[in-house]
Amino acid sequence: MILGPDGILNRDTRGDWVRLRTLILLRWMAVAGQLAAIVVTDWYLGVRLPMGLCFMAVGASVIANVIATFVFPQNRRLTEFQALMILLFDLTQLSFLLFLTGGLTNPFALLILAPVTISALALELRTTVILGAIAIGLLTFTAYFHLPLILADGSSLSVPRMFEFGFWLAIVIGILFLGLYSRRVAIEIRSMSDALLATQMALDREQKLTDLGGVVAAAAHELGTPLATIKLVSSELAEELAEQPALRDDAELIREQADRCRDILRSMGRAGKDDLQMRQAPLGEVLREAAEPHVGRGKRVEFDLYPSRGGDERQPVILRRPEVIHGLRNLIQNAVDFARSTVWIDGEWTGDRIAIRIVDDGEGYPPAIIGRIGDPFVRQRRAEESQSRRPGYEGMGLGLFIAKTLLERSGAELSFANAADPFLRSHERPERCGAIVEVIWPVDRLVVVRNAPLGENVLIQT
Repeated sequence: MILGPDGILNRDTRGDWVRLRTLILLRWMAVAGQLAAIVVTDWYLGVRLPMGLCFMAVGASVIANVIATFVFPQNRRLTEFQALMILLFDLTQLSFLLFLTGGLTNPFALLILAPVTISALALELRTTVILGAIAIGLLTFTAYFHLPLILADGSSLSVPRMFEFGFWLAIVIGILFLGLYSRRVAIEIRSMSDALLATQMALDREQKLTDLGGVVAAAAHELGTPLATIKLVSSELAEELAEQPALRDDAELIREQADRCRDILRSMGRAGKDDLQMRQAPLGEVLREAAEPHVGRGKRVEFDLYPSRGGDERQPVILRRPEVIHGLRNLIQNAVDFARSTVWIDGEWTGDRIAIRIVDDGEGYPPAIIGRIGDPFVRQRRAEESQSRRPGYEGMGLGLFIAKTLLERSGAELSFANAADPFLRSHERPERCGAIVEVIWPVDRLVVVRNAPLGENVLIQT
């Protein structure tokens, strides 16, 4: 599943998000409100309105809704252009009603904000800008050209020009502000939704790999005896067929292939069988397992494990949870990617907490975004450094977001900092001068209780 610019999590690919049924329901609500306002204004307040034209404008919305209801299926999702046309129709219909009912002297002119806000929440920025510009243009037109409201005594309702200008300015500011505000909120929600989906995908993948390793290891264990028998028999045949070279070569080939099968199963089952005993390991082994894919990438990875004040001399035994291993692996990968030569992984424990620090000797995090590290779709390092150390790399921040989410799910707290001032010169920096990531767990969330029963192993069907 692709997470990149052309994949399913592309934030700019938002076609077919709006259902026709949703806009139809909103339009029925608008029709009911418009009819109520027209009837109350004419019958109760005594304001003389061009009822025929007003009902014609409302009837246009009713006809459009009826046609859309019977012609298109209820689950029809609109394209960007179709949604724009529907919202533009609603905007034009509302502006025509304002033209018939006093322009900006009509307090319901405020409803012109609705189509723009809907567009900002559901459609692309370009569509929202177009719709907002048209809304401001129609609002300005109705401010100068409109039919006056005629009261019951025959006089026309008029308001001071200053008040009318202020009302126009307030609506224009409302269109701009609500459009930008709604757009920003929608982007944040979409980004978080996409990133959480990517996190779940990563966790599912890690869990499947763990389960697959258990199945393969169990299969290797079960196949060990027949493979050993094949090897033994083929060796004896090779000895007995010493005077028949062709048959002896066949027997030796069988023995070699049996050895090959054993090696393949052993390499595939390195994660260990699905045994409860294998679901826990010392802290150092878990750290080395997380760092294993990145140890041989041309950078030196150093481990330092030690107890702090009140900590036991022996390493704590912790749970080998997939989210812990995958989260730490992402953090280590980020450090290796941007380190010059060395990455340090420190493990420290006390009686009530376990702390892991990952430090590199790179440039560190840009100070401008260090407070936002861990949010989705935020670039973590400088663009030029990213390109020089990882050619073709354009990070979106999903790696650290996934790591942060997975580790926090396991009960950890994460903090990001720089080991040194990134503006120092090269000769002024200490050895550990790059980025620092610190992960801290309470002991009860990660450490295995010593001498506690493991539980019953689950039988694996092969």
